[in-house]
Amino acid sequence: MLDSPTRDLDTLQQAMADGDFLVLTGAGISTPSGIPDYRDSDGVRRGRQPMMYQEFLAAAESRRRYWARAMLGWPKVRQAQPNAAHQALAALQRHGLLRDLITQNVDALHDQAGSVDVIELHGNLHRVLCLDCGQRSERDAIQQLLERQNPYLAGVDAVQAPDGDTLLDPAFEARFEVPHCPHCAGERLKPDVVFFGENVAQHTAARAMAAAEHAAGMLVVGSSLMAYSAFRLCRVISDRGKPLIALNLGKTRADDLLDLKIEASCEQLLPLLTERLLS
Repeated sequence: MLDSPTRDLDTLQQAMADGDFLVLTGAGISTPSGIPDYRDSDGVRRGRQPMMYQEFLAAAESRRRYWARAMLGWPKVRQAQPNAAHQALAALQRHGLLRDLITQNVDALHDQAGSVDVIELHGNLHRVLCLDCGQRSERDAIQQLLERQNPYLAGVDAVQAPDGDTLLDPAFEARFEVPHCPHCAGERLKPDVVFFGENVAQHTAARAMAAAEHAAGMLVVGSSLMAYSAFRLCRVISDRGKPLIALNLGKTRADDLLDLKIEASCEQLLPLLTERLLS
């Protein structure tokens, strides 16, 4: 049963009928696919502090700790499948009813659902970047190296955390071997994502800002908007008097800016919205 009143769905349908809306998605769209989110319904971060960018750069020990946990977390991210909300947005895009799609997620589920030209605000876990030579590798290829060099972790059970991280006992980290870059043999491999404390790439930020400036309005799906890189887009929309609508279970940083907030399951509402818009 849809929790949101019918009139809210009517309002959303009317706002998006011309096909010039921007959609911004966050972790809440992927939780039905089995990928944990960072925050609760009050916008408070769950669990421990994630690794900061400066910490990752500072020491080989930090990178060893990250990759040991990520080796165990990657299979669940890799196996995750797009849900009905991802599929609904892909259908709207195929029929020309979305201007642009921006995601804060790094799971590539929009791509897998069939969306194209997705603006990945925070990067993509399916790629790995070498900080020494700048070349990128497929995450699956790096996973094979990780598993080959660290067979002692095979079968170790670790609790899944956001963005492919896991809650791994530190006792397992000391002997972990991080593979070298397949291109230059460098020792500093990093997932091709934006860490906490790291800036969004300039060209990505510019694409996202241009999308917000040219859209007729924006729908936020499953995001608390606590990351400034997403919140600033809401301010642009609001400052220009364009409709700003959120479909989110819980508090958002932009609650005071919203024209409409629908507290309902995106996995339930977006297929209904798509059906209406395509009928």
